[in-house]
Amino acid sequence: MNINRIQDIRPEFPDTPVTVKRCGNVVEVRYIASNTPAIAIEKLTADLYADKRTGEVKEFQHHDSRAADKASVAQSLRKLRDLINANLENPETALWVTLTYQENMTDPAQLYEDYRRFWQRFKYYLSKRGRPPAEYIIAAEPQARGAWHLHCLFLFFGKAPFIRNSDIAQIWGHGFTKTQNLRGIGNPGLYLTAYLGNMELTEAVNAGAFQAKRLAGSKDKSKAIIKGARLNLYPPGFNLYRFSRGIKRPEIWQTTEQEAQAEITGMPLTYEKTISITDEGGTIRNIINYRTYTKPPAESDPTTTNKTTNAETSRETN
Repeated sequence: MNINRIQDIRPEFPDTPVTVKRCGNVVEVRYIASNTPAIAIEKLTADLYADKRTGEVKEFQHHDSRAADKASVAQSLRKLRDLINANLENPETALWVTLTYQENMTDPAQLYEDYRRFWQRFKYYLSKRGRPPAEYIIAAEPQARGAWHLHCLFLFFGKAPFIRNSDIAQIWGHGFTKTQNLRGIGNPGLYLTAYLGNMELTEAVNAGAFQAKRLAGSKDKSKAIIKGARLNLYPPGFNLYRFSRGIKRPEIWQTTEQEAQAEITGMPLTYEKTISITDEGGTIRNIINYRTYTKPPAESDPTTTNKTTNAETSRETN
């Protein structure tokens, strides 16, 4: 199977079926022109499937790293991006916090256990001070040196309360923290998930001889960001993200191109791509057109935004 990007192709007729996915201020319209036969396999277990055409039972091919399974990694990041956008329409309702370790903590299981305890203390902190409860979406980021960071999106039903970065650091108790605002970002899911796949060039080179040697022949070596360089640091089968019970899922429904156009009225097109999927014989099986429309972010008052001052950030993150 080969996947290639081609010139954009959109539906020709108003009644052409499309899929619409609404994630807060972001709407994606997907059109598929398919020449694919019915699904020919049936999953039996995590390791086995039945080929309906021959009746044979076969084994799935498993990968020993997440980087080797590009489709799986891309799907995880896409789901996380949509989840963030579905729950973050107004940046004034959110706190974006990064939790780091003072030591070189390399155990991913310990990472989530430490967060579980932090979350209990954080809820107590909010309740004790009469502040509103929050929901969360968290995502783990591995560092090239082996350590873990945790990115936390805390979402409130109204305006997020002001919380000093020093208070969050004390509640965390394992190292430095950084609190940021998301003012002016129209597609926060795309912005925040970029942390999880891409890597700064300096970090990649400083990781050691192996990584530096790999980058020596890279076409991207002159760029400040190496796209996708972090993906091979995730352990196989690792859950990139977790979220609390009150988090909303994206809305997805089937409709027509005409009705989709009515849905995105007034929203500018911010991204579009069309891909073709061909089999080993070169026959095109699917053509898929993706269009993303993003509602411009509302202007916020910078004097009321919850953010850490430059002095406090310098003191507590260096």
